[in-house]
Amino acid sequence: MEGIKISIQDNIQIIEENVEKALKRSGRDGEKVELIAVTKTIDIDRIKEALDYGIVNIGENRVQELDIKYEALGNKINYHMIGHLQTNKVRNIINRTRLVHSLDRLSLANELDKRSKKEGIITEVLLQVNVAEEETKFGLEVNEVLSFLEKVLVLENIRIRGLMTIAPHTSDEEVLRKVFRTLYNLKEDIKSRNYKELSMDYLSMGMSNDYELAIEEGSNMIRVGSNIFGKRNY
Repeated sequence: MEGIKISIQDNIQIIEENVEKALKRSGRDGEKVELIAVTKTIDIDRIKEALDYGIVNIGENRVQELDIKYEALGNKINYHMIGHLQTNKVRNIINRTRLVHSLDRLSLANELDKRSKKEGIITEVLLQVNVAEEETKFGLEVNEVLSFLEKVLVLENIRIRGLMTIAPHTSDEEVLRKVFRTLYNLKEDIKSRNYKELSMDYLSMGMSNDYELAIEEGSNMIRVGSNIFGKRNY
């Protein structure tokens, strides 16, 4: 209703309810979907408010912003690198991120492995897949994924934990479902091959405008920003 301000707490509650409904519709009642709060351009006070209401994962698109959030909030929460990651920025995120969602090329994999080895850690990653093959988006094409992951599997200090995609910005439900279903089927195909040192635990797909559809098609990790914090102020 116009004039009534919806709070971050209310927004999170609405998302949680919608997640439960989507799980029930897809016959996955009781399963867990991890909510990544996308904090691009969001100030520290509003992030702290979201943390007070149960948010434990935040996602950043830019390394510089992740640095700022980490310095302000420390390691009490899980940081996810969800945006395109430049090779020369890897050193800034090593040992700070729970999960890198955007591994899309071998040079990045090698750098992540090298930096992780130097720190004595394992960095967990998702392969970013450009299912719709949009020219404006990063990511592997579907038919490149298997050969790419086999090259990554020889690296000792990164672990593939699943797949990520960004669906086209469209209201066409069938287009969105096709993208999400394709990624789900790719995940199942990879699982069936029983690669050592690889797991398909996470399917990171679904954002503010399409997360319910993504869950219905198998997502268990959604990245939501404006539906939590409101319209971004650039």
